[in-house]
Amino acid sequence: MSKLKQSYQVVIAGGGPVGLFLAITLSQRGVDCIVLEKRTDRITHSRSLGIHPVSIELMKEIGLADQFLTEGIKIKQGIAWGDRKKIGTLSFDRCPAPYRFVLSLPQYRTEHLLEETLEQIKPGCIVRGAELTELNTSENSVELTVSTREGPNQLSGKFLVGCDGKNSFVRNAAGFSYRGKRYPDTYIMGDFSDNTDLNSKAAIFLHREGLIESFPLIDNRRRWVVKTDNFIEAPDRDTLQEKVRKRTGYDLSETENFMLSSFGVQRYIARPMAEDRIFLAGDAAHIVSPIGGQGMNLGWLDAWELSQKIEKFIVEKKKNPSLASQYSKERISVAKKAIRR
Repeated sequence: MSKLKQSYQVVIAGGGPVGLFLAITLSQRGVDCIVLEKRTDRITHSRSLGIHPVSIELMKEIGLADQFLTEGIKIKQGIAWGDRKKIGTLSFDRCPAPYRFVLSLPQYRTEHLLEETLEQIKPGCIVRGAELTELNTSENSVELTVSTREGPNQLSGKFLVGCDGKNSFVRNAAGFSYRGKRYPDTYIMGDFSDNTDLNSKAAIFLHREGLIESFPLIDNRRRWVVKTDNFIEAPDRDTLQEKVRKRTGYDLSETENFMLSSFGVQRYIARPMAEDRIFLAGDAAHIVSPIGGQGMNLGWLDAWELSQKIEKFIVEKKKNPSLASQYSKERISVAKKAIRR
């Protein structure tokens, strides 16, 4: 494990895709930062898949777009069926150039590419097995207690950014509210080897018994997302493939299954998203529908906006006493628009 210093300009809690992206952008802007990640190993789950055109533009800004485009699958078209009958197609051809597609890439590969890049820019920037346990703000810094495998550490940062997910320690410790609700919609999903004729196309099946969505994955795999009447705590393969067969006609019985999970749809917004020297980004700041990877893409936009503001404050020494309130107001507005969509 990397040895912790006593102070940093920015401390980032959470080494998921948003925290890693923020660390890259800050490091490239000359800001001294560290990422504290309580997981000891990288994830192996596919999780969020869809990388939107605006996010590919951000990856281009940090020099990663080519690697993402080489690894991912470009979804340029979606097809809709209604009770087995094709009712239309959606093309991204009219989207602004050059990225007229949604890129499908499993989150474990996304995180791997981001972490590799961060390690090249600033070796040792991410510290695994490190968990925040206490924070206190002062006039000029945030004082932190961090639990590591070697024991507790005391460190400080001019700013603290919580990229630590929907159960954010940073948000809770700072006393920010997190209000919202659960929608009644529930789903099960699974990743299977692809035996369809859909190739790189996405598909939506508007069946009377419930929606099914399907997205291509790398390594000749495909994700199936199935609407259910109730939340299924422990989904099984037979239930998912029977619903897929009945509603779409595709038979998954001879395919290989790589993942099964269930989820509900929620909406939550932190208020504020920043105060004094503490900021939130990603799921720590907002929860939107997981369909299409909206949360991850919204988190990257948070991080990009925040890195620009912090660079002006620290590197360009443009003091801004309303930095936190400006960021909070702007990102709450953007999150509310995403929720409405």
